[in-house]
Amino acid sequence: MRTSLKDIAEKLKLSKATISWTLSGKGDEKGISLATQEKVFQCAKELNYQPNLLARSLHRGYSKTIGLIIPDITDSFYSKIACVIEKEADEQGYSVMIGNSESKIEKENKLIRLFKAKQVDGIILAPTKVSKSEIETLVDESFPLVLFDRYFPQIDTNYVIIDNEESSYQLVRKMIVDGARKIAIITTNSYLRTMNMRREGYARALMEMDFPVEPELYGEVPFVDYEHNIDKTLDTIFHDVPDVDGFFFSTHILAIEAFRYFYDKGIDLKKYELACIHSIPSFRALAPKINIAFMPIDEIGENAVRILLKSIESHQEQSKEKKKVETVVLHCKISTL
Repeated sequence: MRTSLKDIAEKLKLSKATISWTLSGKGDEKGISLATQEKVFQCAKELNYQPNLLARSLHRGYSKTIGLIIPDITDSFYSKIACVIEKEADEQGYSVMIGNSESKIEKENKLIRLFKAKQVDGIILAPTKVSKSEIETLVDESFPLVLFDRYFPQIDTNYVIIDNEESSYQLVRKMIVDGARKIAIITTNSYLRTMNMRREGYARALMEMDFPVEPELYGEVPFVDYEHNIDKTLDTIFHDVPDVDGFFFSTHILAIEAFRYFYDKGIDLKKYELACIHSIPSFRALAPKINIAFMPIDEIGENAVRILLKSIESHQEQSKEKKKVETVVLHCKISTL
């Protein structure tokens, strides 16, 4: 059983207040003798007393804990960012509670409510496709919040994202310079602004290089069960545009599934120009010479924590002034594996 202040007080026949003041470093201030303080510390050590940090923090008005909600903890992109966030938070004296929404709106909403019930000081969130209502509630309550990777332009809140449109533009432009003429885009219909921006970058690169944006080269994979639906999407593109010579993948998850399709069909990847937003280590073996927009993972995590802690500090000051939101748009490094 966990040792309590009451246990120490009963053993030493002292008041609970005396024990509390001593262990919290207020013994001298409260006029407690050094001999008594020494007895208290010695008894606490013998009984292996561990302070209830949560109760102590809540008494002060904060928990020194932040909530992190990500859509897929098995995705290396999100797991790496989670590691960065945990490290940055720890250096500032904060613990991190991590929740995996599985890209399900119901679970995300449940996690938001759970974290608030657990008295977290703020939340860092990569939202699902239609989760605006809960986020709007947090914003209306001035609850410290930072979105990352995904955001909603119509909601006035902090966020950290990459320059999705520019990254896509640079990738597709490079594919054209390298000789591709019929470039298909493989994306998802998640209705996230992030995906829309990547589609816009793809289209801008084609138009600026005097190539038409052909509907037949647009492959939209349903967000749900995309592992199976991507086969149908690629079958259609190869049927409708047999001379396709390049593929731009809006996410690394789609790229992985496409590579599986290519290998299953015996298609030689070296025949095509390839590009993708973000990379994973296996790309070097699966798709040599693929063009990548490398996500600045460390910067995303570091900025998310910095902005959230700043928001928490402002929230604790209980200022009546309208909180200014901070938005960060980071650039990706474009390179070929």
